[in-house]
This record gives sequence, structure tokens and C-alpha cells, in this order.
Amino acid sequence: MSIAEIESFRLSRRGFLNAAALGAASIAVSACATTGPEPVEPPPPPTYVEPPLPDYATMYAAVSDGGFDLPPIPFERIDPQFLRQIVPDPTGQKPGTIIVDTTGHHLYLVRQGGQAIRYGVGLGRAGFEWSGDAVVQWKQKWPKWTPPDEMVARQPELKPYSADNGGMPGGLKNPLGARALYLFQGDVDTLYRLHGSPEWKSIGKSVSSGCVRLMNQDIIDLYDRVPSKTPVIVTSDVSQPMVATANRRAIPIDAGVPDGSVLLGPVKAITNSIF
Repeated sequence: MSIAEIESFRLSRRGFLNAAALGAASIAVSACATTGPEPVEPPPPPTYVEPPLPDYATMYAAVSDGGFDLPPIPFERIDPQFLRQIVPDPTGQKPGTIIVDTTGHHLYLVRQGGQAIRYGVGLGRAGFEWSGDAVVQWKQKWPKWTPPDEMVARQPELKPYSADNGGMPGGLKNPLGARALYLFQGDVDTLYRLHGSPEWKSIGKSVSSGCVRLMNQDIIDLYDRVPSKTPVIVTSDVSQPMVATANRRAIPIDAGVPDGSVLLGPVKAITNSIF
């Protein structure tokens, strides 16, 4: 091998070793380097989900309440659409509002997150309907029922429960059931009620004298969810704006809130109109 070839070999070997050393150093440096995590967008706030309701057997079981024993409701014999359930809100109203759909025989309690709790209701038969907006101004457990004089005149068998005779005390046979929510417009009692009923067969039908009746287990549930001055809208179509019909007024089911009752306070002027 010539001297020139020997020198060329030495240079090539030296270049290879230097390149290898640089590569190793580069790998070592890269192994020790720390790379920051990619920025992560914060997750959107969770959508409100209404806590699930109990199963029907639990919701409509026998219950002892206020010294009275409510019998179980045979929910298997009721159209499922009239059983208490969580549904998408069809009303577009603010959470906390009660909407009574007189066409569908449903009551909606609007919740957050586009949801509503829906209950089946019985309503006034033809000639006894009422529609409007109001506010819950009085709430009673196992309310006393005092039929008004005009009702006693139509049904003389109710005379023992007239105002002169002290009314009918709360109980299992009382037409107002386990609870009653009394609706006012301004400071005026509309004589319209959301109330319980032992007559579960009337749910989904129009048979009562002007008021909205729920099964007793359902009115107890609604009563506990509704705070003071809850707005109530009674309408024939939850998907359409209400149309003013001033001649539609409730046929009273009772003689009104007793004098001296402590109501839930003043209400907004918007509730003074009747539809």
C-alpha cells in the first residue's frame, strides 16, 4: 500500500469515528431534553342532567303521609304517557315554570338543560276549562275543601260541606287530595288549583270542574319541587304563543283561600292578565 493510500485510509477512518461520536452525542442530548405537552383546550362545562326518577313501582307505591295511608296506584293500567317521567322540554319556558297543556293532558315542570318533568293530569270537562297565567301563592298539605255556593246549588248533596257547615276536612275522600297549589293573578285568587286526586282513572281525561288534578303520589312530588311564587301557564298548545281569550274563566272548585291566610308574598304585575 502506498503512503498516499495509507493517509487516505486514516482520514476516512477518522472522519467516520468523528461522525459516529457526533451522532452519539446528539442522541444523548435528545434523550435528556424535555418536550412540553401540547396545549389542551379545557373541556366544556358539563350539560345539566336531571337526576333519574325512581322506577314506577317505587313512585306509585303505597305511602303514609300526614296521618293518612295512600293506597298504591296500579300504574300498569295507566297509559304510560301519563306516568311521571323526564322528557325534553317542549315549552321553551324558564326553568322552574309550570306549564299545563290542556290538549295533551300533561303538566310540565321545566328543569335546566332543556329538560322537564312531565306528569299526567285530569282537566275540566267542556264548559269548565280555563287558560291563563298565574302564580302559586298558597300551598297546603291535605287541604280542607269548601265548595262554593254555586257548586252546592248545582249539587245539593254537597251542602254538608258548604262554608256555613265548615267545609270538608282533609282526607282520602277529599276532592283536593293530598296537596293543593292555589293560583293567583296579582293579589286575586283565581279559584283555580293544581291538586291531588284519589281518582287515578280520571288522569288523561276531562272530567273535573275546572282544575288540574294529579294522582296523589304525583302532586306530593310536585309540591315538594315547587318553591314559592312559581309561575304557572295554562295553555292549549305548549308549542304556540297563548292567545288572549278574556272570557275563559275558571268555574270555582272551592270558596277561596280562607280570610287571614298567610300567602307567599306579592307577585309580579305580569300575572295580572288573563288569557
